[in-house]
Amino acid sequence: MPEFRSSDNLRLWYEDQGDGEPILCLSGLTRNATDFDYVLPYLLGEHRVIRMDYRGRGKSQRAPDWRTYSIPTEARDAVELLDHLGLPRAAILGTSRGGLIAMALALTHKARLSGVCLIDIGPELMADGLDAIRDYVGKPPAAATLEEAALMRATLMEGFAHVPAERWREEAAKHYRETADGLEITYDARLRDAVLEGGAQPAPDLWPLFDALDGLPLALIRGANSDLLSAGTAAEMRRRRPDMIFADVPDRGHVPFLDEPEALEALNEWTMLI
Repeated sequence: MPEFRSSDNLRLWYEDQGDGEPILCLSGLTRNATDFDYVLPYLLGEHRVIRMDYRGRGKSQRAPDWRTYSIPTEARDAVELLDHLGLPRAAILGTSRGGLIAMALALTHKARLSGVCLIDIGPELMADGLDAIRDYVGKPPAAATLEEAALMRATLMEGFAHVPAERWREEAAKHYRETADGLEITYDARLRDAVLEGGAQPAPDLWPLFDALDGLPLALIRGANSDLLSAGTAAEMRRRRPDMIFADVPDRGHVPFLDEPEALEALNEWTMLI
């Protein structure tokens, strides 16, 4: 199993596939490398695709101190993975949390970036979406089986339409484990402590992080029904970066699966620039 040691001695898992310009895929808050399973076939062949599980998620080791479940530390882990692989630069495909990490890296390690594609994330976040995250993070699912979890996702995931039942079953299997006592989440439940502690602080101004992306090939793929990234914030991002490639994916909330035609068109345009 490919893994490397972080500077604070955690075992962090990653997967490295293909050849070409490297793309480092950074997933959502509670998620893992499987976030990119659906888009992976479209990227391989032309690009080297590197996917990692953040500390405390997926196959990576849980941190002794949950306070290290933070964007600055996870950004440092991403740079250390590039160092481990001997890569001076990579483009970042960042979903939600991963996009925030990408913007942080643009401010602190811009020379290591060859481009950034943000997935349903920006410098301002909607309250409803943040409340939803605080409500579920770190809690075991109400469903007892993967089939029940898939049905709940199909019923309760707002903003999504025309999603086959099999896709929801795949999603459930990516993010829960079946045990004799029911389903378990595939990340450290103490991530909840980190999220709640962060939410208790005044929200920082993230626009300087977005502005730090200046000069890099940039794309934004938004779920048209997103409860986290508003149409207004996306419009302001486009005003500040009129060259930014943009897709608003219909029938998708937070976050698109990335194999929708609109998402693939934007990704194809972006990858030609990195």
